[in-house]
Amino acid sequence: MSIRNKVQLVGHLGKNPEIKTFGDSGKLARFSLATNESYKSKTGEWVEATTWHDLVAWGFVADRTERQLQKGSYVLIEGRLVQSDYTDKDGNKRYKTEVEVLRFMSLDKKANNDETVNEGTPRDYIKASVEDEDLPF
Repeated sequence: MSIRNKVQLVGHLGKNPEIKTFGDSGKLARFSLATNESYKSKTGEWVEATTWHDLVAWGFVADRTERQLQKGSYVLIEGRLVQSDYTDKDGNKRYKTEVEVLRFMSLDKKANNDETVNEGTPRDYIKASVEDEDLPF
């Protein structure tokens, strides 16, 4: 059995992706995703809790993000957790956890019918994934 770092989220974008371009073809997209869960409180009332996730996408996936996603988009995200650290302006060490998006699929409905829009097609969804054969274990 292999151990994997894999994250799957379904939610709505909180704002338009921020895009940065590096050189001729490098691209980075940063955006946030809200997921919701419902549960019963101790008093028996249903409560809905929203969790915000910071996401980052690179290259081909960042390019698709720029073209296809905007604030409010309903999307399925697959990726992995990435942790980093930095020193703030006061000299304190800070830690940050983000989801690196490896692939996504739009779940938005078309305005005039109930078909799911899969802009980029499932082929793009698969193309942006990491192949198991490339893993060192």
